[in-house]
Amino acid sequence: MATSNPQRYTPVDLQSNDPEQILNIDEAQHASEPTEPKSDININNHRYPYCIVWTHLPMITSILPVIGHTGICTSEGVIHDFAGSYYISVDNFAFGDPHKYVMLDSEGIDPNMWDECVDKADRKFRGQTHNIFTNNCHSHVAEVLNQVKYKGKSNWNMVDIWWLIVKEGKFVSGKHLFKTYIAFFILFLIYWFLLR
Repeated sequence: MATSNPQRYTPVDLQSNDPEQILNIDEAQHASEPTEPKSDININNHRYPYCIVWTHLPMITSILPVIGHTGICTSEGVIHDFAGSYYISVDNFAFGDPHKYVMLDSEGIDPNMWDECVDKADRKFRGQTHNIFTNNCHSHVAEVLNQVKYKGKSNWNMVDIWWLIVKEGKFVSGKHLFKTYIAFFILFLIYWFLLR
């Protein structure tokens, strides 16, 4: 039987021929090991467990490439996003495929608790109007992190989420990096040539 303190085994214990003792040793060793949360990202199937995902906003991202639409993913990687007033999109990310993601530290977080926090945030935001400046997709993601008390904080806000994506976001691929910045560079070149 496993106890809260890791049990030490002598070489005699480990050399036992008794199958029951070998089984108990194996169970005790595995009982003290933390369970690893599922964290396999599957880009082709749009599965990003314990991640914040980001995609472009038509027109807005073309002018300001650091501004976009966000969603939060369940422990299984299903994307949930506040896509408009009274509407949470599930597994159908508004504005297209994720371009960037931030893998959150899920160590020590129970998957059921994480998913329940996503569900609570969904229920809350299904009853709210969307406002691009004060109550938006970033606010929905922040609500999940507040419910989880991610990194010991319960005061995450949309600016914190924006900064987390800017600072720690990874592009899904080079193609997504190109898609994010190409319109901005074209507009910049047009502007530059017009001023010459």
